[in-house]
Amino acid sequence: GRRAGREGKMAMEKQCTYLIFDESVARSEPAELSSGLEAADPKTKIATMKKIIILMLNGEQLGSLLMKVIQFVVPNEDKTLKKLLYLYLEAVEKRGPDGHLLPEMILICNMIRNDLNHPNEFVRGSALRFMSKMREKDILEPLVSSLRTNLEHRHSYVRRNAVLGIYNTYRCFEDLMPDAPEVIGEFIDGESDVSAKRNAFVMLCNCDQERAVQYQLSVIDQIASMGDIIQLNMLELIRKVCRQDPYQKSKYVRAVFGLQSTASNSVAFECASTLVSLSTAQTAVRTAVQAYCQLLSTHSDNNVKLIVLDKLSDLQKKHPEVLKGLIMDIIRGLSSPNIDIKKKVLDLVMELVNPSTIDEVIAVLKKEIVKTQTGDVEKTTEYRAMLVQAIHSCVIKFPDIAATVVHVLIDFIDDSNANSASEVMLFVREVVETYPRLRELVVGKLTDFFPSIKVGKVFRVAMWIFSEYCLTEQEIEGAIATIMASLGSLPFVDDETLEEAENTKVQQTAKAPAVLADGTYASQSSAGGGTSLVSKDEAPSLRSLLLGGDFFLAAMIASSLTKLLLRLASSKGVSKEAINKHVGECMLVFCGITRLGLSGVTPSRMDDDCKERLWLCLMMLQDPYDERMCEIWTQKCRQSYGTLLVQKQKSVAQQAEDKDEGKAKIKAHADDLLSFRQLRGKGVVVTEIEDEDALDMSRATGAAEEEDFGSRLKRVMQLTGLSDPVYAEAVVTVHDYDIVLDVLLINQTNEPLSNVCLELATVGDLKLCERPQNYTMAPHATLTVRANIKVSSTETGIIYGNIVYDSAAQGGRGADSATTEGSSMVILNDIHIDIMDYITPATCTLLQFRCMWAEFEWENKVAVNTSMTDPVAYLRHIVACTNMECLTHIDDEDGECGFLAANLYAKSIFGEDALVNISVEKQRDGTLGGNLRIRSKTQGIALSLGDKITLKQKSAESAKKP
Repeated sequence: GRRAGREGKMAMEKQCTYLIFDESVARSEPAELSSGLEAADPKTKIATMKKIIILMLNGEQLGSLLMKVIQFVVPNEDKTLKKLLYLYLEAVEKRGPDGHLLPEMILICNMIRNDLNHPNEFVRGSALRFMSKMREKDILEPLVSSLRTNLEHRHSYVRRNAVLGIYNTYRCFEDLMPDAPEVIGEFIDGESDVSAKRNAFVMLCNCDQERAVQYQLSVIDQIASMGDIIQLNMLELIRKVCRQDPYQKSKYVRAVFGLQSTASNSVAFECASTLVSLSTAQTAVRTAVQAYCQLLSTHSDNNVKLIVLDKLSDLQKKHPEVLKGLIMDIIRGLSSPNIDIKKKVLDLVMELVNPSTIDEVIAVLKKEIVKTQTGDVEKTTEYRAMLVQAIHSCVIKFPDIAATVVHVLIDFIDDSNANSASEVMLFVREVVETYPRLRELVVGKLTDFFPSIKVGKVFRVAMWIFSEYCLTEQEIEGAIATIMASLGSLPFVDDETLEEAENTKVQQTAKAPAVLADGTYASQSSAGGGTSLVSKDEAPSLRSLLLGGDFFLAAMIASSLTKLLLRLASSKGVSKEAINKHVGECMLVFCGITRLGLSGVTPSRMDDDCKERLWLCLMMLQDPYDERMCEIWTQKCRQSYGTLLVQKQKSVAQQAEDKDEGKAKIKAHADDLLSFRQLRGKGVVVTEIEDEDALDMSRATGAAEEEDFGSRLKRVMQLTGLSDPVYAEAVVTVHDYDIVLDVLLINQTNEPLSNVCLELATVGDLKLCERPQNYTMAPHATLTVRANIKVSSTETGIIYGNIVYDSAAQGGRGADSATTEGSSMVILNDIHIDIMDYITPATCTLLQFRCMWAEFEWENKVAVNTSMTDPVAYLRHIVACTNMECLTHIDDEDGECGFLAANLYAKSIFGEDALVNISVEKQRDGTLGGNLRIRSKTQGIALSLGDKITLKQKSAESAKKP
């Protein structure tokens, strides 16, 4: 907390040694608390003391109870009450308004002296712990002699707290114990307790580093046998000494290598970090990486594994060659059951894989894919998709391995999980287009596995592969026979069932809208009273899916068979009689499908698009020798898919290029000063910023990121009017999960203002971290107040509040100021937190987008309302103002288009996904119409993003093409 400074000066920090937050404690009157302290029952005293401590830590001023505590609690010998008494003394204000020590503290000093000589070690330890937190010289001075004697106490608990008390006394008031380092130096040589020795060593490191180094060198060969808590401090001192004097590295490297094999995981982790900071030699880096890999494989805590993987990622940027040699040690991290750890391991392995290790990596990935056949379906499905993507990346980098992985992946196309099987099938389709030499292998494998496929989408992709990549007569005949065998015999439904369906009146009951594969809605209905055509015991197949009402699949069957027959007709050596026989069989199948779809016996009737597609296929089969139509059906479709893959590869290459440009960012300019530690004299003081730990801390707090003055001015928001008695403006800084407000207050009156308090409140998932404090401001004085606000979710938040102050005269208030019982108030303008500060563009596969679209329940529909007339320009504008990534490839060179559909994706810093589907068309009057649908798992991001789009879509100025 803060207490108001006098004469308009900035407030001084008040010491706070611990925090306790408890909302359940209600505010009590001092008289009620006083009666509780006077009670004879120790339990009542204990409950009252706990309540007093919590109230004081939450800002209540209860200094008036100090004398009651001294009178009724100090004489008590209860151990719990004694502990609470010292906690109370830590929190209570020890100085009066004049800045001098309260006279009651004299009585407290006498009590502490008695406790320092108490026969019970717990009482002594509690008193010593209090002295290690005390920063009042008048209290510490009379207790120094008692403090020294406790270093020789028989119990280690007393000795370790005595060391901390001496450390605090010497650090705050060196003149009270000028010989403290010598005393502790003698103490540490004869001490046997690990905790006491560790506390003594910490004091020497911070107060007399030379003496600490001497002790460390004297026991350098025994460090491995010491406790882990002192080993960690030893490593910290080694890093510090070697930063200041690099020539000392040779003395410590051997000791660090010796500690590497310790049983403590924390020591092994710190040893690895120390080795990397001490040396860039491959031996040291290799040893550090091996230690990290050992932790990755053996440690049970997932958080530790994630930290280790981050360390390995940092080392990969500096020492990639060393990590490439240990890639098989890193890949063992896939044994962890946590999906996030698996993902990080796979990402790191994909960065490190090279021609010499690709075979071993692929072998491991194959084994992992086989393992996914057993276990939790939900987790294994996601993991299998990650493995497929990893193998896909390997195939792109090393095309020679494609033949070794395709036959393994095809084994999984019969998976009953739609997402997993579809991911594998899409990968196979891309491989067969990119690597023509694998065509025969893929077609042969698909022919074998086709009858066992269970998912409609996998059937569609498999038949598309048949129709595009079966080139020889034997392959075409085999594909047609395979499809026909899966369809079974005709008719699909017998006459008796048709007659029953015609005589029975079917009641159609509407259901909720269904989401099609392209993200659009379609109404679905169910037939009441009808019987299912598919037996429960029958295995899912192409025929059962048709009988289940999947007529999108029916259209794909017709298209695939038509393409296969057109290819067969264009090949040489095939008789017309054989072609006519196949044409007749296919026409019979098309008619049977049409009859099934229009019969009404299926759960859903055939839609008009499928009927039109079947009719078009029948028209094509009337003349299968039309060369122009044959070229359109057999060549153009495959060319379009090839163009799509080329665009995808360009996008991947562009992302890799952007990533390389980010790595090549200028770290030092030509005229920057270079500093060589080896050329410095021993007397040169090395600044703390050169310590790697200090650099990490500066990065964590954002201090390492430089910001120019211009960008800071853009974030200044005026909170009050220029004529208000107190002028206020704020600089709003967003740090991921925190919002920092640097509020500048200016007293514009000619009189001092007291009890100036900035009171803030929030709307949304924002939470203030601190209680408002009171300040005193001199005439025309300025004051900077910092407010920290925690953010817990992605949604638009509002910060509002006022400034309350007391003044001698109540005149001169502005329009937004008010007076309440002698206090004046200035109402502040609202601060709106933009949702765009938390959203970053992200990418995902089309399959992942569709899965999330079907899963997320919150939707916000926004109508297109803009003066823009170009659909592509409108899309670019929406992408720019929402910080989203467009997953749909839009080529500006294709010319104008009358309609457009695209998917956008973004991710928040909290891990929330935001999906947007844009469907827009150009109307007859030239304006744009359509809808934007936003989906997310939480309501806040869907509503906030919708409000943002509604606000920005009309502004056409920022929609200019780059």
